[in-house]
Amino acid sequence: MKARLPYIIGFLLLVAAEVCIGVFYFNFFIRAYVGDVIIVWVLYCLFRSFVPKKFDSYGVALGILAFSFAVEFLQKAHIADILGVKNELLRIIIGTSYAPEDLWCYAVGTAVTLLEIFLYRQLKKRKTND
Repeated sequence: MKARLPYIIGFLLLVAAEVCIGVFYFNFFIRAYVGDVIIVWVLYCLFRSFVPKKFDSYGVALGILAFSFAVEFLQKAHIADILGVKNELLRIIIGTSYAPEDLWCYAVGTAVTLLEIFLYRQLKKRKTND
């Protein structure tokens, strides 16, 4: 549990950031792009909070990218309408509009995650070699 605590804290802080972006609508760039980058980190931290470390961190990050792409393409197919979802909150969670630039944002979020994993592992190696 102790090893998962940073991911739980990260998840909560990132969700708070997403809510602030959604509620206070900062500006177009932050709402449209930064929020989509952050959501990848939210999903990564959520996954890492509950799933054992036996799953490779790189694989988890790439799996979240694939999941994000799948959700975006389901939005393109109007999945909320196909499923007949009427509840507004559920429609927001599922998403109702496709934007190709969101795919780039998810890729950027994943790239930052992969870089963080790489740097963390390098730092850990350095500490064990000292």
